[in-house]
Order: sequence, then structure tokens, then C-alpha cells
Amino acid sequence: MKVIVNGATRDVDVVSVEGLVEQLTTARRGVAVAVNGEVVPRSSWPAAQLRDGDRVEVLTAAQGG
Repeated sequence: MKVIVNGATRDVDVVSVEGLVEQLTTARRGVAVAVNGEVVPRSSWPAAQLRDGDRVEVLTAAQGG
């Protein structure tokens, strides 16, 4: 399945938001996800299913100043 992650098309073999986040980052805190412009609460990641062509934004918090 192809999804667009942070503006880049990717072939993925996962179907949930949780699976995608696990593939993309090792961070477990400070991660936010939106699918097709709608924020997906962390508690919904396991059940939130991705579909071919979805636009996903994965953001991680950065420390610094």
C-alpha cells in the first residue's frame, strides 16, 4: 500500500497508525500523528487503519532553544 508520509510517498506493509509510527521512529513520547488532516489521538493509534493514498503527518517534539 502507498501512503504519503510527511510529503513523501512510501510503500508500507502496516495497516495501523501505530504500526507506521513504530516503523518511522523509536520515540515513544512527544509524537503526534494526523491522517488526512485530522489528528489521531494516541489511544486510537492501534485501531486507526490506514488506506491506500492516505496523507499522514508524523511529528516529533524536539528539545532545544
